[in-house]
Amino acid sequence: MGLPTTRATDPVARARLLARIREAVLSGAPAPAQPRPVVSESWRRSLAARVDPERGNGPPTVYDAGEMAEIRAEHPLAETLPLLRETLVAIADEAMHMMIVTDAQGHILWREGQSDVLRRADKVGLIEGTRWSEDAIGTNAMGTALAEDVSVQIHSAEHLVRAYHTWTCAASPVHDPDTGRIIGVVDVTGPVRGFHPSTMALVNAAAKLAEGHLRSRMQARDEALRTRCAPYLAALRHEHGALVTPSGRVLASRPHDWLPVARLELLPSSGGGALTLPDGRSVVLEPLAEGFLLRSGAPRGSAEAPARLAASDVSGGAAGSEGSAGSSDGASVAPAHLRLRFLGHAPTAELNGRRLRLTQRHADMLTLLALHPAGVTAEQLATGVYGERGNPVTARAEIHRLRAQLGAAVVRSGPYRLHAELVADFRTVRDELRAGQVRAAAAAYRGELRPGSEAPAVTEERELLAATLRRAVLDAGDVEAMWLLAETPAGADDLELAERLTRALPPSDPRHATMAARTELLTR
Repeated sequence: MGLPTTRATDPVARARLLARIREAVLSGAPAPAQPRPVVSESWRRSLAARVDPERGNGPPTVYDAGEMAEIRAEHPLAETLPLLRETLVAIADEAMHMMIVTDAQGHILWREGQSDVLRRADKVGLIEGTRWSEDAIGTNAMGTALAEDVSVQIHSAEHLVRAYHTWTCAASPVHDPDTGRIIGVVDVTGPVRGFHPSTMALVNAAAKLAEGHLRSRMQARDEALRTRCAPYLAALRHEHGALVTPSGRVLASRPHDWLPVARLELLPSSGGGALTLPDGRSVVLEPLAEGFLLRSGAPRGSAEAPARLAASDVSGGAAGSEGSAGSSDGASVAPAHLRLRFLGHAPTAELNGRRLRLTQRHADMLTLLALHPAGVTAEQLATGVYGERGNPVTARAEIHRLRAQLGAAVVRSGPYRLHAELVADFRTVRDELRAGQVRAAAAAYRGELRPGSEAPAVTEERELLAATLRRAVLDAGDVEAMWLLAETPAGADDLELAERLTRALPPSDPRHATMAARTELLTR
């Protein structure tokens, strides 16, 4: 039985009826009407997740304020924010509402709107960095849109938790045009009394506009990939071949109909090698700088470990671009070249000579992966980067974004590890120390390892590397090594080092006066 017409159109009357329905359903008494199926199913999931309808625990805070800028910058919906603001914020502000954008896990990344509404939202935890999935906070439009993959409006007492009965929200999921997967939700939330019937349609339209924008950007990237990688396809001569995106979409093939599907579902571990198509044909998947070359011949050069490939008409696959391109003259595919300069106050990273723009979190993860060549689990990654509060789900989400930037052939899974010709300055210092080359280690040491990072694994390695190098330099008594260390920011404050150099350097050496003055200053 549906809601009576007058109550369905009057938001306040509808809220009263919904409250009676909720009380009856939760107590097992006869209800004046049945909740909508989408609401009933959401209540069932929320109760199964042990969400308390009367008290709730408030939304959990997953990201603190200091992390939000990095998290937002890395999210694919960041580039759609101007469009969403133009579509929704002005209307939300006028109607005493606010626009909210979440990621695929229900974490609020952005919220904008009328200031009074934002202040009210603060009191119930509708703030950036909190998670609004159903299992965390019960039935709400953002969490239910994610759970059901549908546009949905949740009005007043349709929220399972009583604290949110004064709110109404309308949300619509946004999908990745490449894989079809949900990447986030667009939502408009506000007080019960002011919600307009057309809001749901407006939110749905905004989500479609965002998807259209992302689709246009994807098509531009596809065309650029086709143009850059066409020579690899042309060089196959008598072989059949295809250019494939990192997610498995076939962009170009020769001949055009030799593959039976437009998308190949790549397993996350696919990094190249001999493959068998579902129809039994043997092919080879070779990583290029930004995708794959699929060809019908035998593997060239040394064989990779066999990889598996399944054909599928549905979207899916591994995110990320692959390693460096192989040559067309029959040579084996060379691994990517990754260079990390993480010592000192200006850390940089380059992949195949291209400068990378890394977030602090991704730089922490690369440090941890570089220190563990055999690989780490999601749990180890979470603890090493975030500490005891680390969540493997969060770590997997971040490593997924890192793989999308560097390529699945560079950052591999099961366990997570780097597959590249890696040159990392902090590893160079370690290697030189192990080899007994103290002066070479001091020359490679430009300063502390990522001095701004608070990741436990990075902090531990920073302190260990600095202490080990200092002890080795002082024990060796090599004047040049001591001078190199004294030139670093940490060495400039080292009284023992300054005293040792003052004694070791002859008065005729100009550096003697510098160290003598530094010793006097540090002694004071």
